[in-house]
Amino acid sequence: MSEAMSDRESMEYDVVIVGAGPAGLSAAIRLKQLANEAGRELSVCILEKGSEVGAHILSGAVIDPKSLDELLPDWREDNSCLLNRVPVTSNHHWVLTKTKKYNLPHLMMPGFLDNKGTFTGSLANLCRWLAGKAEELGVEIFPGFPAAELLYNDDGSVKGVATGAMGVARDGSHKGDYQPGMELHARYTFFAEGARGSLTKQLKKEFDLEAECQPQVYGIGIKELWDVDPKKHKPGTVIHTQGWPLDDAWGGGWIYHQDNHQVSIGFVVALNYKNPHLSPFDEMQRYKQHPAIRPLLEGGRRVSYGARAINEGGWQSIPKLAFPGGALIGCSAGFVNVPRIKGTHTAMKSGMLAAEAAFAAVGADRRSDVLSDYEPSVRNGWIGEELRKVRNAEPAVAKFGATIGTILAGADLWMQHLKIGLPVTMKHHPDHETLWRRDIAPAINYPRPDGVISFDKLSSVFLSNTNHEEDQPIHLQLKDPTIPTRVNLPDYDGPEQRYCPAGVYEYVVENGAPRLQINAQNCVHCKTCDIKDPCQNINWVTPEGGGGPNYPNM
Repeated sequence: MSEAMSDRESMEYDVVIVGAGPAGLSAAIRLKQLANEAGRELSVCILEKGSEVGAHILSGAVIDPKSLDELLPDWREDNSCLLNRVPVTSNHHWVLTKTKKYNLPHLMMPGFLDNKGTFTGSLANLCRWLAGKAEELGVEIFPGFPAAELLYNDDGSVKGVATGAMGVARDGSHKGDYQPGMELHARYTFFAEGARGSLTKQLKKEFDLEAECQPQVYGIGIKELWDVDPKKHKPGTVIHTQGWPLDDAWGGGWIYHQDNHQVSIGFVVALNYKNPHLSPFDEMQRYKQHPAIRPLLEGGRRVSYGARAINEGGWQSIPKLAFPGGALIGCSAGFVNVPRIKGTHTAMKSGMLAAEAAFAAVGADRRSDVLSDYEPSVRNGWIGEELRKVRNAEPAVAKFGATIGTILAGADLWMQHLKIGLPVTMKHHPDHETLWRRDIAPAINYPRPDGVISFDKLSSVFLSNTNHEEDQPIHLQLKDPTIPTRVNLPDYDGPEQRYCPAGVYEYVVENGAPRLQINAQNCVHCKTCDIKDPCQNINWVTPEGGGGPNYPNM
C-alpha cells in the first residue's frame, strides 16, 4: 500500500453520492424521506467538487417541475424557493438568417414539447435550496471535496470513493499544508457528476457499461446573464432560435426573461461539427449581434458567464445504469430531452428511482451488489417513455444537416405524437471523429469583439469567478504530450484553441518551435476538451477541491 493511501482516514455510509446537482440532491432527499417514513436510520453523504453547492451548476434554464412536485409537493408554498417567481408565460421559436428572423408558429410543435407549467430561473439556486432541504433531513454535504478516485472491494465491486489530496505542488511534492484525501466507503455509491464525469468514464470502461448502447454525443452550451433595461424585460418570455450564425454545424440559441430584470442568453453548438476552425465561443458572440437580439442587450450589462457540455445522445445512448456497488444517475447517464431542451426533471427522477432501489436493498441488508430494480424503473417509466419519443431528433439533424434534418426530425416527432412513429432508432457517431483536416475546411473569420455586446474569452472567464490554486498538478492531462504539435496543429490547426471557451489551450513558439501551453487556471470545467479532442489525448481529472468557477445565479 502506498504512503498516500496508508495515511488516509475513512468514513462509512449507507449511500455516498458524488455530485450535488439536481440528481444527487434528489436522491439524497428521497433516501432520507424513505428512512423517516420507515422509522429507520440511514446515513447519506454528498461530495461536491465546487466550493459551494451550485458553484458549478449551469443551465439555461427552463425547468419542468414534474419531479419536484413529486419529491417536495409543497415547494410552491416555500418562499425560500426562488424557482416559482417566474412561470413561463409565452413561447417563441425563431428561425434566423443573417439579418432576419422568422417566427415558427408554436402550433407546429407537438404537444409534448410545450413549456406549459414550466418555470425559468437559476438551476444553481434551485440546487442551493434543495441542499438546504437535504441537510434538514440529515444529509451530510461536503462542498470543496471532489471525488478523485474509485475504490473497489476484493470482489471487484465499488466500495466507494476517495477525495483528492490537498496541498500537492505541481511537481507532485507535498507542500506545507498537505492533507491526504479521505476515503468514503458505502453500501452503494451514486455517481451524479454531470456530463462526461471523470469517474463515470472509468466506470463505463471498468464495467463495460456502454457495450449495448450508442456512444454518447454532446453539445457545448455557452451562457451569459445580463441585466437589461427594465422597459425591455418581459418576465416569463422564452425564446429559442435556430439557423444563423451556424452554417455546416448545428445548434441554436435561447433567450429567457427571468427575475430581477435579468435575461439568460446562450448558444449551443453540437460537438459533432466538422470544421476545425469553428469556435463555439465566437459563434455565441456573433449570435448576440443579430438585429433581433442586439437591441435587447443594448443599454444592459453582462454580469455572468459560463460554459458546460450537454448530453445529447438521448435514449439510444443511455448506458447500463447499475453495476456492483453503484449506479449512474442524472447527466452521468444522460437523460436530456434534446428537442425539449430539458433534463432537470429527468435527472431528478433518476436520482429518486435509484434512491428507492438502494433503500430497498439496504433494508434487506444487502451491500455492493447490483441494484437490479433501478434500471427497469427508468427504462419502463416516464423517463424512458419521454426519451423514446424524441430519440431520432438529434441524429436526424446530425446526419442530414440543419435544414433537411430539422424537417425530418419534426416529421418524426409528430408521428411519435400521433403514436405512428417509425420503428427505427438512428445511430450516433462519436464527436471526436468528425473533424475535417484543416486544408479542406473553409476558414472562419470572426469579427473582433466590441466590448459592449461581444467580448473576448479572458474577460468572460473573469465573470465566471474561476479560480484554481496555481501551484497544483495540471488537471488537464495529455496522454501523449507530442500529439498536439505532431497531429493536432498540422492536421487540424490546433482546434483546442477554439473549442475551449475559456482560453485554456494556447500554442506558443518556444526556441523556434510551437508548443501547447495549458492555462489550467482558466478552466471552467466544461469538459469540451475531453470530448472533442480528435485523438482523445486530453483527460480531464478533478483539480484540487473548490477549484473552478463560482457561478452566481446561473
